[in-house]
Amino acid sequence: MSLAEDLYPTDTRTGKIKLHGPEGFAGMRVAGRLAAECLDMLTPHVKAGVTTLALDRLARDLILDAGALPACLYYRGYSNTLCISLNHVVCHGIPGERALRAGDIANIDVTVVVDGWHGDHSRMYAIGEIAPRARRLIDITYEAFELGLAQVRPGARLGDVGHAIQAHVEAQRCSVVRDFCGHGLGRVFHDAPNILHYGRPGTGEVLAPGMFFTIEPMVNLGKHQVKLLNDGWTAVTRDKSLSAQCEHSVGVTATGYEVFTQSPKGLFRPT
Repeated sequence: MSLAEDLYPTDTRTGKIKLHGPEGFAGMRVAGRLAAECLDMLTPHVKAGVTTLALDRLARDLILDAGALPACLYYRGYSNTLCISLNHVVCHGIPGERALRAGDIANIDVTVVVDGWHGDHSRMYAIGEIAPRARRLIDITYEAFELGLAQVRPGARLGDVGHAIQAHVEAQRCSVVRDFCGHGLGRVFHDAPNILHYGRPGTGEVLAPGMFFTIEPMVNLGKHQVKLLNDGWTAVTRDKSLSAQCEHSVGVTATGYEVFTQSPKGLFRPT
């Protein structure tokens, strides 16, 4: 149970894919925009010397001041607003007193709840000058996301999305994480269907107008295997290779897709 689930009545996870109408699209646009605005706000603060906990507090204050709620706060015992995953951390890095250093790469993941609707979004940030291999990894991850997104349309299948991502990543001699995936969302934080970032074309659930989900490929510079640390949250690459991720909340429309979490400032890629 999270703070958001305490305060907002939500639908329940039934295992069935939900199809949403105009009200859902309107709600997701508002929630998605706030999530993107939060990451836009953090951009000038993501620099050497700033602690990840300080970034977490900035995000929490912005979300609460907007009259929204951080979906992760108290979610299954999690005690922060953001997940901040540095370097070889794949996902669910816990903010703390560790200060950012020049050369770090960081994925910052935020989910907000506005009137019961969830906006889930993550971006990569480069702290100062980063190594060419780190820049290459980030570029491959964003390209893979875009190729997966391009498959989203009524009648396509989830395997088409996963295959497009996997084919690009592996052609660049990197790997797609298997242990974590995207997910349905809306008035439920994690809902059906699961969105795998690998697969075979022509397989999986058929996409239909009104489906909402995240696409969030995690790409490792080395092998795809990960391990979970003793805190129960932080996932890292087993071979300690760098990892990157890009996540957006997406809705299937009658003709294609709508991305709910586009940056109002156009800060889609790291600068």
